[in-house]
Amino acid sequence: MEILVTLCARGGSKGIPGKNIRLINGIPLIALSINIAKVFAKKYGADIGLSTDSEEIKQVAAQFGIETSYCRPNKFATDHAGKLEAIFDLIKYEEECRHKKYEYILDLDITSPLRNLQDLESAFAILHQDAKALNLFSVNIASRNPYFNMVEKQPSGYYEQVKKGTFLTRQSTPIVYDLNASFYFYKRIFFNSTYSNAINPWSLVYVMPHICFDLDHIIDFDFMEYLFVNNKLGFEL
Repeated sequence: MEILVTLCARGGSKGIPGKNIRLINGIPLIALSINIAKVFAKKYGADIGLSTDSEEIKQVAAQFGIETSYCRPNKFATDHAGKLEAIFDLIKYEEECRHKKYEYILDLDITSPLRNLQDLESAFAILHQDAKALNLFSVNIASRNPYFNMVEKQPSGYYEQVKKGTFLTRQSTPIVYDLNASFYFYKRIFFNSTYSNAINPWSLVYVMPHICFDLDHIIDFDFMEYLFVNNKLGFEL
């Protein structure tokens, strides 16, 4: 079984400059994903590919054992470029260089690093056992619910619940999930389809049994740093 682990780290973050290599708990953020990628790769005989347009990120990744001659094309490195296009370009590069065809791709998001090997193995088993599914992504149970406490503006100018229902309590509503962006598993055939979004009719989810969130703002770094330093994660990375 051929597996490629992809690490995508664009150099042009505007919200938090240098986000992918910003120090957290004493190491560059990207190192957290590199470390778990290497653990997974060792166990499953997987390859690891890095997609970046930044020489600085390449240098930092090399310090943690990931070197590459691949450079993400400019057209896949803009604010408006889709990540799936960047992943697919990296897949084709790695397949050509390594003279192999991958069956599965595991994409680890650099900015959502709170996952461990147990998460990845459990999620991989779910996808591998479903012949029809094309991909799987990690989620957490949502704290807000579109059936109960989320509203949107109507053409009338007034506001109504996002999803209709007669639920009187949040506990009685259907369970919904937040994508936490931590990791995505894809079957290789997904990239031969016409789907332009990870969410498609053949998607599965892995529900994280622990805290996991994306780093979008400076305060997110501060909060995650606090969890690391004070042993408040509640699980082992």
